[in-house]
Amino acid sequence: MSFNDHDDAADLGRARVVVDEAGAAGLARRPWQHPGQPASDGDLVRFTAWTARDARTTDPAVVGAGLRLLASARAELDQSEAGLLFAARGAGMTWTQIADALGLSSAQAAQQRLNRVLTRVTGPDTES
Repeated sequence: MSFNDHDDAADLGRARVVVDEAGAAGLARRPWQHPGQPASDGDLVRFTAWTARDARTTDPAVVGAGLRLLASARAELDQSEAGLLFAARGAGMTWTQIADALGLSSAQAAQQRLNRVLTRVTGPDTES
């Protein structure tokens, strides 16, 4: 694994191609995707897990590509979670209501959750 952003992006691109060639290119477009927009890394990881359900026919290269995409898929999910938390607050939900929806025990836990997600999304040195 490289520590160079350009090389990292190229590695992710190659992993996406491997999973697409394994059949993910045929996935139905999600309603929120623009025409021609590729599948999200989260969808590619789920597709990879689905194709790996039979060990006799599992291609290690495809599984490896899916594993390579995990960190990017997690980042996508963190961004979605942050957006939903902000949307919940914007819609007038209290922190207690948000905590209940998340299965957390307190409003403070929900606020801490947002802070952790924002740290993952923006990085520890960025003010949120």
